[in-house]
Amino acid sequence: MSEIRNLALACRDAAQATFALDGQTKRRLLCDMAAALEARCDAILAANARDVQQATAKGIQGAMLDRLRLDEARVSGIAHAVREIAALPDPVGQVTRSETRPNGLEIQRIRIPLGVVAMIYEARPNVTADAAALCLMAGNAVILRGGSEALHSNVAIAGLLRHVLEQHDIPAAAITLVEDLSRDAMVELLQLSDLIDLAIPRGGEGLIRFVAEHARVPVIKHYKGVCHLYVDASADIPLALNLLVDGKTSRPGVCNALETLLVHRDIAAPFLAQAARVLEERGVELRGCERSRAYVPGMRAATDDDYAAEFLDLILAVRVVDDLGGAIGHIQRFGSDHTEVIATRDDAAARRFVQAIRSAVVMVNASSRFSDGGELGLGAEIGISTTRLHAYGPMGAPSLTIERFVVRGDGQVRHPQSKL
Repeated sequence: MSEIRNLALACRDAAQATFALDGQTKRRLLCDMAAALEARCDAILAANARDVQQATAKGIQGAMLDRLRLDEARVSGIAHAVREIAALPDPVGQVTRSETRPNGLEIQRIRIPLGVVAMIYEARPNVTADAAALCLMAGNAVILRGGSEALHSNVAIAGLLRHVLEQHDIPAAAITLVEDLSRDAMVELLQLSDLIDLAIPRGGEGLIRFVAEHARVPVIKHYKGVCHLYVDASADIPLALNLLVDGKTSRPGVCNALETLLVHRDIAAPFLAQAARVLEERGVELRGCERSRAYVPGMRAATDDDYAAEFLDLILAVRVVDDLGGAIGHIQRFGSDHTEVIATRDDAAARRFVQAIRSAVVMVNASSRFSDGGELGLGAEIGISTTRLHAYGPMGAPSLTIERFVVRGDGQVRHPQSKL
C-alpha cells in the first residue's frame, strides 16, 4: 500500500473522532491552536525565512512571494482568524428545514460533516491554519498538500496544530500534511475517491486546472478573479475613486483585487482624469480602449486578452461603456464569476446590476477587497467557489458540511396495503 493511501486512511479514521466533537470542545481546541501559533511565532517565522530565501533564489517574486512571506503581524492575523472561526456558531447539527407532512411524518434537514477534505494550495502558509481550523469546526478531517515554496512554513504550522490535537486526545491524523510534493503523489491523492470526499484547490489557474483534470473526487473550482468596478453615470466620484484605489492598489496580487475599470460615458471625462492621476501616483499601468485613451493621453491600448486577464499586478484594463447595459455585457463576456462592483447613487441601477450579474459576490458602493471570508463574517475562508455546486462564493465552515434528511414517524408506511 502506498504512503499516500496510508496517510489518507489514517485521516479517514481520524474523521470519526472529529465528527463526534461537540461545539464547546471544538472551540477550546481552536483557541488553544491560536495560542500555540502566537506562542511559537518565532519558530514559524524562522521556518518561513528559509522558504522566502529559497524562493527568492529561484527567482520567485511579485504576488507569489508576497503570499508566501510572513511577519509577526501576519502570524497574529492567522491566530486571530482561528479565534474568529472558534467564535462562530457550530454548523454541525444545525436544522435548516423542519416541517410536518400531511401524513404526520416530521421532516428535518440537518447539517453533518463532509468527512475528509483534501486542500491543495500553493505558496500560502496561512491556508494551512485556515483550512485546518475551518475543517475542524465543521467536524471534518483535512489532508493538506501545500506548495514546495512554503514547505518549511507549512511543516512548522501543521506541527503546532497537530500537537494541540494530541493534547486534546484527538488523533493527529485529523490534520495530515503531505510532504511528498511530487505531481505523482498529488494525482494519487486526487484519485482516492473511496477515502476523500472533496478536493479544494487554491492557487493559480494552472494548479486548479491540473486538479480538476486529474481528480476522481468532487472539486470546488475557482480559476481566476477578473474583478470589475463599474462607475455609473450617477456615481459619487470621490467614493468611486476610493473603491478603485483600494481595489487595485491595496494588495494587487490577490484574487479579489480589481483588474478592469468600466466607466459610463457621461462621467468618463472627469472621472478618468482623476483616476489616471491617483493611479499613476501609485505606479499603476493603464491599458484602455480607444475612448478611454482619448481622455488619458499615454494610456496603452488594451486588447481582449487584457480584458480577460487576471494581472495580479499594478496593471488595470479600462473601458468606457455607453450605459449600464454595456457594463453588464462586458462583465458577462470577460468576467470570471468572482466579484463585481458598481459605484452608483441610482438605486434602480444598483438593483439591475445585482440582478443581471451572476458572479459569486456583487458589491454596491463597496470595495472588491471585502470579497473575503473573514470580511464577510466567516472567520476565514477555505477558498472562493465559482463552481455552482453546494457552495458559491467565499466558503466558511457551513460550506464544509452537507445537509441530510432526518425523518421521524409513528409507523407510517408508503402503501397501506402492505401493513401486516
